[in-house]
Amino acid sequence: MKLIVAITGATGAMFGVRLLQFLKDTNIETHLVLSSWAAATIQDETPYTAKEVSQLANYSYSNQDLGARISSGSFRVDGMIIAPCTMKTLASIRVGLGDHLISRAADVVLKERKKLVLVARETPLNDIHLENMLALSRMGAVILPPMPAFYNHPQSLDDLVNHIVFRTLDQFSIHLPEAEEKRWNGILKSKEAHEKRLS
Repeated sequence: MKLIVAITGATGAMFGVRLLQFLKDTNIETHLVLSSWAAATIQDETPYTAKEVSQLANYSYSNQDLGARISSGSFRVDGMIIAPCTMKTLASIRVGLGDHLISRAADVVLKERKKLVLVARETPLNDIHLENMLALSRMGAVILPPMPAFYNHPQSLDDLVNHIVFRTLDQFSIHLPEAEEKRWNGILKSKEAHEKRLS
């Protein structure tokens, strides 16, 4: 499997970083694009540099490189994840602007009928955001806001981040062993498991 992973400048850079960390230990080939603001957000919000994050991927491209191989539908990939995805990037994809490699690669994924997952990061949402999301959903994109779950009793920020990453990877039928014990298993069973952990 080949996946394009893009990180934009919205808060939540760790979603993209953690995604790459999990995928690094698999046989999935990753093609990474960082926006210029993603590099700044990574530096500000995580203990990593943009260079260190780039090294987690099999291949890395400049967002200005519209001649990169992932800008063409003739280069075969299985899909694309943008985590996090800014509202600017989302709007650019909706109208097919293709002014940077991230929006161009997303446009290609849509036209080739591959899966595009947008971890859209903004709150609250205005009518423009919602209309853009609805339009993209109707085009086949998956809108996956990073909303936390509490049924799995997260103990740390890492637990919350991991949950979103696991749910994102589920969209591509990538089921990591680390995710299995955190899945919803019914309300009584979840309560029993939690009480067992506390005892």
